[in-house]
Amino acid sequence: MTMRPITEDDLHGYVDGALDPERREQVSAYLEAHPDVAARVAAYGAERGMLRAALAPIVEEPLPAELDLARMVEARRRPPGPPRWAMAAAALLLVCVGGAGGWLLRGMGSAPAEGLQALGREAAASYAVFAPDKGRPVEIRAEDRAQLVAWTSRRLGRPVAIPDLADAGYRFMGGRVVATEHGPAALFMYDDDAGSRLVMLARPLASDPKAPMTPHARDGVNGFSWSDNGLGYSLVGQAAPETLHPLAHEARRQIHRQA
Repeated sequence: MTMRPITEDDLHGYVDGALDPERREQVSAYLEAHPDVAARVAAYGAERGMLRAALAPIVEEPLPAELDLARMVEARRRPPGPPRWAMAAAALLLVCVGGAGGWLLRGMGSAPAEGLQALGREAAASYAVFAPDKGRPVEIRAEDRAQLVAWTSRRLGRPVAIPDLADAGYRFMGGRVVATEHGPAALFMYDDDAGSRLVMLARPLASDPKAPMTPHARDGVNGFSWSDNGLGYSLVGQAAPETLHPLAHEARRQIHRQA
């Protein structure tokens, strides 16, 4: 029997735990064979967890007595008619629920956010997936640098430069192409003598073709993002911002020189 193709609905169902056991096993096997898609699914899961954590305090708050829907319904049934305060409370509840729902779901039916903020989020997600990998953190190793440059440049549709951070104590390990919300991106990885790793993510950035260097932090991963000539870069790692900042400036200087 031919297995039906894995769709976006299957991937989101996998993250939400909504698949039946057989389909979940099929999706799991598919992700093992497609690490770029697995990275995207891991990012979905991380965002879902953060959203649940952010909303948990609100969910646990007790409902104010004046907004208790059961009391409102009972008041409406009481002759000769509902008091004005109950009608006002019901209207307030509808406004609050509608407003809160619209705020919480904002952007879910529209295109994903773009710009440096999205690039930094994607870089942090890629770091979380590939940096801890001791077996195969990169697909093409440093000794095949020319092959990696050709591959990533072809996938991104423009020349891609790989900075050399060896003078700062970070050796180039290699890289790969990963999937993001906005298309393919080039991932380059570095490490130092202590085993600390850095990831630089690069992809076209149409919304911010030339943006200044901007710091960001997400789930213990610090980073600096910028863009030049329509190509965005984000250097991320668990190093302190004061360590990453000069490295990002050096990477940007070398990319300018190689352009």
